Amino acid sequence: MDGPTIFALGTPTPTPARPGALAVIRLSGPRAADALVFLTERRAFERGYSARDPALPPPRHMALRPVLDPVSGEEIDRGLVVWFEAPQSETGETMAELHLHGGRAVVNAALAAIQKLGFCRLAEPGEFTRRAFEHGKLDLTRAEAIADLVAAETDQQRRQALQQMEGALHRLYEDWRTLGLRALAHLEAAIDFPDEDLPAGIGEQVRTEMTALREQIAAHLEDRRGERLREGLSIAIIGPPNAGKSSLLNLLARREAAIVSETAGTTRDVIEVHLDLGGWPVVLADTAGLRATGDAIEQEGVRRALARAEAADLRLLVVDATADWKAEMTELTAGGTRWDPALDIVVVNKMDLAPVDAVGVVALSAKSGAGLPELLARLQRSAGQLMEQGAGAPPLTRARHREALAEAVAALERALRAPEVALAAEDLRLAMRAIGRITGTVRIDELLDVIFRDFCIGK
Repeated sequence: MDGPTIFALGTPTPTPARPGALAVIRLSGPRAADALVFLTERRAFERGYSARDPALPPPRHMALRPVLDPVSGEEIDRGLVVWFEAPQSETGETMAELHLHGGRAVVNAALAAIQKLGFCRLAEPGEFTRRAFEHGKLDLTRAEAIADLVAAETDQQRRQALQQMEGALHRLYEDWRTLGLRALAHLEAAIDFPDEDLPAGIGEQVRTEMTALREQIAAHLEDRRGERLREGLSIAIIGPPNAGKSSLLNLLARREAAIVSETAGTTRDVIEVHLDLGGWPVVLADTAGLRATGDAIEQEGVRRALARAEAADLRLLVVDATADWKAEMTELTAGGTRWDPALDIVVVNKMDLAPVDAVGVVALSAKSGAGLPELLARLQRSAGQLMEQGAGAPPLTRARHREALAEAVAALERALRAPEVALAAEDLRLAMRAIGRITGTVRIDELLDVIFRDFCIGK
């Protein structure tokens, strides 16, 4: 029996303020079934029960059992227990679960009882998922998707994580690796058997395959939908001073996140809030008013506002209905500020003080909330359009994937320029190795440590 048996609480830790109704404790490893016997059967030590004893319920069948202190025999709780025989389990090892009442005293006593067995240790963060990977139950992209699913805060994030967990990215990357390996096999044949009559045109076929692979990966790298969805769409609120940008931020956030004042130039730095916008995660940023100024601090605020507008996925231009807002809108959308008429939105604020009659803008009163439903609808439509760009193929989701794929593209470009077949084959081999690192086909233990240490304990 290789490796230790691990255990952890798989549900949130109960607190005095929020005790749980239920708690699930998970065990995985060669002696998980033994642990279940010792924890649920009196005199288990004296009788020497093993995993094949009748004391255990059949695999995958839940049974009502007392949970006991293995030393004193004291009953801790009464709950449902179940075990899973290897390799038909989540981790590929023998697993067991205790489904108990969720009070702190019960949970703490049950965890202490498992520790007393002497052959179980507390799991490290991500260790259950890592064992599943090491036993071939999932690849690295699916493992990362589990972490994303646990962390998902919006419906769209949940859907993306679930798609990846079902293997969408794994299949895409493995298809590319298969295509590359086939081309590599042809190059190796040309190197190893130069005197053989290889099929005519094989060199041109390999070049065509490598070119197609490079173009597919490059297009995938340009698609930022997945990263936007994981990190949140960036929306910058820009406009002249006192147009109501901070008031709009507070209205959308439904709290006073930014200071609102009649004094121009109150906002000097970027203020961020995180929102759920119809299922899309959003990072909304209030920025300094855009105007010429001699104040050094305000100048820095304007510089940061312009930089944020340039980097943002979407922009909200807020202008004042009581001012010459059409001239301001023209100046800011046609000037040096980045602007996409198909996605970005002009908000004419203070409609309660002056009528707004124009097509293509959203009339709003940040004070009363009038016009907010239309603004939210426009925002959701723009976010949806942005996220549908490049729809079809599963999107790239992590910086780790991007780095490996960029390395693969560079290697493929070198292979296409290589003056000799042997050099092209080596670069193609490096490209396949880079793609294999994404799914874990190529093992690098330091990489695994980085991936799994960000998981919560019990996963």
